[in-house]
Amino acid sequence: MKAYLLRRFLLIVPTFIGISLITFAIIQLAPGSPIYFKLRGVEGSLRAERDTQEVIEQTKALYGLDKPLPVQYVRWLGRLVTLDFGNSLKDQRPVLDKIRDALPITLQLNILSIFLIYLISIPIGVYSATHQGTATDSGLTLGLFILYSLPTFWVAMLLIMFLGGGQWLNWFPVHGLNSTGADAWPWGRWFIDRLWHMALPVFCMTYGGFAGLSRYMRAGMLDTVRQDYIRTARAYGFSERVVIYKYAMRNSLIPIITLLGGLLPAMIGGSVIIESIFSIPGMGWLGFDAVLSRDYPLIMGIFAISALLTLAGLILSDILYALVDPRIRLE
Repeated sequence: MKAYLLRRFLLIVPTFIGISLITFAIIQLAPGSPIYFKLRGVEGSLRAERDTQEVIEQTKALYGLDKPLPVQYVRWLGRLVTLDFGNSLKDQRPVLDKIRDALPITLQLNILSIFLIYLISIPIGVYSATHQGTATDSGLTLGLFILYSLPTFWVAMLLIMFLGGGQWLNWFPVHGLNSTGADAWPWGRWFIDRLWHMALPVFCMTYGGFAGLSRYMRAGMLDTVRQDYIRTARAYGFSERVVIYKYAMRNSLIPIITLLGGLLPAMIGGSVIIESIFSIPGMGWLGFDAVLSRDYPLIMGIFAISALLTLAGLILSDILYALVDPRIRLE
């Protein structure tokens, strides 16, 4: 396994370079320029006293945007080795500082969501597969497909309207991750307040995931229980509980472990809508603001972090394969 992991880690380097090249090219092809966004006034038009080509060229030179694109990319890639993403074009703050502030918030939401997704989807998938064709299985299938088809932003707006102080109940907060002055509270009270603020956003990020993943688990279980070794285990006299949970379920986890590799980065990208609706200053909100302002260093920094999370997730999936099914040899 050590040799395999070493090869995978070495493969990260060319893969990451390829991802960064594609990302850099897409950003450069996008319409608009950060220089014009920087020089815009309140009314949205360039200020007359600065609307000269000389000022534009000086501003490009200040931010290094007057260099050829290959030079800009190589300079950025060289700074990346030391985790120096440069400074934001919008407010001149170091990009790493802005990501350091936003990333823990998004990871809290996404790690909790992923944990709940797997915690809920695996039992539902196993139960549905072991009760195939029953009324309960049909009801679960119908309900999960309905959940999977509901748009996240629509569900978020409904929750705010009915549970967040809209037209009905005021049970959950709908803004930020903590109440005003929560930093001065005892840790236990602060933690409960954080969970209370995260309830609605986490639900919006979870329901679609466990609805889809439970279907993968059900399909994997149905395929596994038809295998010869399952019939052999039953012939040896093992109880149905042992057959299902010890022999069948572990091998059925392989398809949904495969999905784990891309689930965390996908949720970070998909959290743009949820973080915007609930005013959560995470990576999604930060990335959306960077795209609107054409903040190239910040966009590249966010894409770099997302790419590294994706590659790390793929390696984690490979390691979990061997833990779930000892027959798999990574070598």
